[in-house]
Amino acid sequence: MRPGWKAALALCALAFALAANAQEAVPYRYAGVRIGGGGFVSGLAFHPREKGLYYARTDVGGAYRWDDAAKRWVSLTDWIEAKDENLLGIDSLAVDPSDAGRVYLAAGTYTTPQAGQAAVLRSADRGKHFERADLPFKLGGNELGRGNGERLAVDPHDGRVLFLGSRDSGLWRSQDYGAHWSKVESFPAVATSPSASAENKWRRQAIGIVFVVFEPASGKPGRPTPTLYAGVSTQQASLFRSDDAGRSWQPVAGQPTGLRPNHMVRGGDGTYYLSYGDEPGPDAMSDGAVWKFEPATARWTRITPWKDQPSGWGAVAVDPRDPKVLITATFAHYAPKDELFRSTDGGAHWAPVFPRSEFDHGNATWTRDHTPHWLASIEIDPYDPDHVLFVTGYGIWASRDMRNVERGGTVHWSFQDEGLEETVALGLISPPEGAHLLSAIGDLDGYRHDELDTAQLQFAAPPRYANGESIDFAQAKPALIVRSGFLRKPFGAAIRAAWSEDGGRQWRAFASEPPEGEGAGSIAIAADGGVVVWAPRHAQHVYLTQDFGKSWTVADGLGTGLRMLADRVDAKRFYAYDRMSGALYASRDGGAHFAPIGGELGDSSHGRAQTRVQAAPDEAGVLYVGSREGEWLRGDDTGRVLKRFDGVTGVDAFGFGKAAPGSPKPALFLAGRLHGAQGIFRSLDDGKSWQRIDDAEHRYGRISQLVGDPRMFGRLYFATSGRGIFYADPASEVHP
Repeated sequence: MRPGWKAALALCALAFALAANAQEAVPYRYAGVRIGGGGFVSGLAFHPREKGLYYARTDVGGAYRWDDAAKRWVSLTDWIEAKDENLLGIDSLAVDPSDAGRVYLAAGTYTTPQAGQAAVLRSADRGKHFERADLPFKLGGNELGRGNGERLAVDPHDGRVLFLGSRDSGLWRSQDYGAHWSKVESFPAVATSPSASAENKWRRQAIGIVFVVFEPASGKPGRPTPTLYAGVSTQQASLFRSDDAGRSWQPVAGQPTGLRPNHMVRGGDGTYYLSYGDEPGPDAMSDGAVWKFEPATARWTRITPWKDQPSGWGAVAVDPRDPKVLITATFAHYAPKDELFRSTDGGAHWAPVFPRSEFDHGNATWTRDHTPHWLASIEIDPYDPDHVLFVTGYGIWASRDMRNVERGGTVHWSFQDEGLEETVALGLISPPEGAHLLSAIGDLDGYRHDELDTAQLQFAAPPRYANGESIDFAQAKPALIVRSGFLRKPFGAAIRAAWSEDGGRQWRAFASEPPEGEGAGSIAIAADGGVVVWAPRHAQHVYLTQDFGKSWTVADGLGTGLRMLADRVDAKRFYAYDRMSGALYASRDGGAHFAPIGGELGDSSHGRAQTRVQAAPDEAGVLYVGSREGEWLRGDDTGRVLKRFDGVTGVDAFGFGKAAPGSPKPALFLAGRLHGAQGIFRSLDDGKSWQRIDDAEHRYGRISQLVGDPRMFGRLYFATSGRGIFYADPASEVHP
């Protein structure tokens, strides 16, 4: 053929390929399953020049802007897709004091080798849209010191200039609104030293530079501010100052040593206040202090509220309109609890706030079982001195009458987490009767979600678990549910598995645990409810019981670290799989004996990391098997492959929903890659064709759990890696 014919043929082939890869888009409505907070909000920032404009950052759930008109938080990072999930941990947040539109996120969840690179996400429209500037180092939004800061700062006189303190690569500077970054080679090498404290030997992380603070009185508009400070998480000399716009640095004379700085704030009179701890937090902090620094006289004064008992001090705030008004809080003082203090004379005297406080749990009733802890960030509204917010390990508390401390009245706190969801669900189920959704959730046990738009109580205690890890129901008796989790005191439950026979309203702990392992792990119940199999954490065997833990039997043929499944149709069939290697096992005698699944199904799954396996909802002995970087298969427990879902090249999560009218097969939902495109898809014809049901604004990072609703056509529920649980319906469908 002549070259022209080759080109024409290639164009035809390309057009055919594009047509084959195109999926019909079906509009869906997405909404968060309301829990309210649930995770560590690691930082807050008010804009100093616009009333009602403030932001929150979280350790695994992205960043938020407060919508003052709607009285709710708006997520700024739901557009981040699976391949960039590492950007959902926000290590620092900064606003431009001279431009209310500009906001910056230092994004990166982990510094581990397998984690993706960090980036600065920069926006000129309050976070509606972002541009990304990749960094040559990693950040740790979910690592030690994540409540310190802010390590990212914008020059108040020249918004083009930003400084960013890294964890292990020193200090960095940008002079083009964060688009490009260069290292400040002159910054002291102590900023790159790893944490070497006794508390952190198991995680020798570099904490690095934890805050950068500009001295606005030293500069003029339109020119870089000459004086700025940077604090390093070290017990040596830790506070450094530059008087030449960051070109050279010197330690501040007279500063305290022996503790690590974590926050530094400036009062309107030029006085600085710093909080310190022996550890960077939040995992541990047993000692600390609060100091006042007056640069004009180089004077340092210790103003710690508690003089006679050791405690870490996590944050300090100063009223932007009154430099004598301060608020600070203890950190990790769990016995009996942390305390918030307020001063109106620059720290000479302090008044405890919580003994004069009332907390309203009406918006999130589960918070009544939680005492404020990890108070790593405190902010006073620059436009309203009565409006104060502080973060906790489970959300944000806000007051509108803080000055009642001086008036002799009561300070009222409300849980300000409307729209902010940060839980990580480790298990989801949607039974064919009862509540449409039940969950097992990290740090919060789990919920029976009778209403999706109202925050509810956790599962009724006892038992109450610190971490809900696994949950399952008996298909033929859907009111019979089992769950596993970690123990939470003081509820007194010694057994780390529980069962309910009324759809999750009331629970009873199993009579006992297997004789080895650390509880939690993976649990499954037979379709008829007659047998429970349990693979506890760190146990060398899998166990089964027919009497909810009164007696246990070792399941033959299985080892450690496995996930357990029950067949949805045949009560005698159970399955096990190794999530990392992909090895599959099956039992046909009620879990007594397991054998490896061979054949093409077993062979094709071996060596596939992040394996996902589910039992078919409508056929006995049939499994669906996928992996994060592999294909998606349907096969049987003899090892035969019954179907390959063409075009699927990666599976993050999948589930089954109510069949379309007239269809004999359940609806299929897939979060993964189809013809190379990442997204959420559904098929109503057993995978012959697919419809895309997400869009560019609704990606939610990597989806880890997904279930369809067996009673509501088109409805699905899914769990994210830090943005909570979502439910979604076709935009054309209306559900009660």
